[in-house]
Amino acid sequence: MRKNIVAGNWKMNKNLQEGVAFAKELEKALAGKTLKCDVVIGTPFIHLASVASAIDTNKIGVSAQNCADKVSGAYTGEVSAAMVASTGAKYVILGHSERRAYYGETDATLKEKVLLALENGLKPIFCIGEVLEERESGKQNEVVKSQIENALFNLSAEQFANIVLAYEPVWAIGTGKTATPAQAQEMHAFIRETLAAKFGKEAADNTTILYGGSANASNAKELFSNPDVDGGLIGGASLDVEKFLPIIEAF
Repeated sequence: MRKNIVAGNWKMNKNLQEGVAFAKELEKALAGKTLKCDVVIGTPFIHLASVASAIDTNKIGVSAQNCADKVSGAYTGEVSAAMVASTGAKYVILGHSERRAYYGETDATLKEKVLLALENGLKPIFCIGEVLEERESGKQNEVVKSQIENALFNLSAEQFANIVLAYEPVWAIGTGKTATPAQAQEMHAFIRETLAAKFGKEAADNTTILYGGSANASNAKELFSNPDVDGGLIGGASLDVEKFLPIIEAF
């Protein structure tokens, strides 16, 4: 059975002290609750070790928001997958639309990052999704399929079992627009069909696919009720415990 996951992506927000305080506050808020999903928080690099040591990472998973496509060496400012893993983080967000758009990350680069993350025992939360122009021209399936094929289809079934996918309709991130629950389900079902054709139906059925486009407390329940939507990759609403908690409890 695949896991339901609600993952927060803090992006470039919260200083170190704020991040540690938030993690402790979230842990306290979740204490004693019976959850129907795993909870993950994606912090900036400099927070990882402090946050991972401040909370029980078996209850709240800690994720980096990126890692390098190189093992080690003269790459000033980069952070390797091994470094991320050494902090106690268990996940890494890869291929986020902002990384693709602002920093020119390509499928080829992401292919390397995924392999290094897996080699270091990290679970990639791999982001895919189309921009507005691609959605309006009806190319969304083609775009998403290409992103999956080019970066993940080199993996063995055993490696792929450690991948979490996050579908982000890029046109719905930070815009206040949200894909309708029907649009989300349609794409998630298509993604699962794409995976089944490569890795088999069982592997596809066991893959967690998150929705990552302006999900919040008011729409999470409806989004998560879809059979192929297994949780969310949450941006702005993950920065405040009072806003994040209802999303976690939407299951």
